[in-house]
Amino acid sequence: MEEDCLSCMKYLMFIFNLFIFLGGAFLLGVGIWVLVDPIGFRDIVAINPLLFTGVYIILAMGGMLFLLGFLGCCGAIRENKCLLLFFFMLILFIFLAELAAAILAFLFKEHLTRKYFSRELKHHYQGRNNTDVFTSTWNTVMTMFECCGVSGPEDFEESLFRHLSPSKVVPEACCQRNSYPGDIGVEECMSGSIAFRHNKGCYSAMVEYAETYIYTAGALAVVVLTIELFAMVFAMCLFRGIQ
Repeated sequence: MEEDCLSCMKYLMFIFNLFIFLGGAFLLGVGIWVLVDPIGFRDIVAINPLLFTGVYIILAMGGMLFLLGFLGCCGAIRENKCLLLFFFMLILFIFLAELAAAILAFLFKEHLTRKYFSRELKHHYQGRNNTDVFTSTWNTVMTMFECCGVSGPEDFEESLFRHLSPSKVVPEACCQRNSYPGDIGVEECMSGSIAFRHNKGCYSAMVEYAETYIYTAGALAVVVLTIELFAMVFAMCLFRGIQ
């Protein structure tokens, strides 16, 4: 009876980790394809810091899941204690890293306030400088969320941006797209016209966006943590059952 239970647990763990292995292989394939794509998508990613960072996050997650699935599959099917222990330690490390990230987010939550972001924007944002990561990131955020500044266009008053471009009230990233023909709208927008720019602050826009997916993200986090705990218990039970 005990041997049948152990055999059932072994194959269940193999199937469970096979899906993890295939998921990791898929993410690795997507990440590598984006980096080596000859069509030109690689160039688009390279000039966009958010996409550029995202590609390497996908590669890291894919590599981690690929290794995790491989260790789990081989350890289960070969009943190898060393591989199962390595699998358990890797899962435990990931779990502790997630726990540490949650604690750090709580401890440094004051750095996620509207006042903090406004101060950083005033002191470091340069306008259209694509070589500066901070500026490029903010340009991407303002374009993506159709917003301007942290609290609104007034964030650019007495800022580094106004010092570098005294004739412009707001940067081009604040301007509305596809609303007016030609560059007239953009020029009017940067000159201070309210009708041609986004007037909502990015802080409010991003909070509204986050609230839309907060329950989905929370449910996903609970599922991931449950799977990790289940995998650790499963691995240790199989480890102890192997002679």
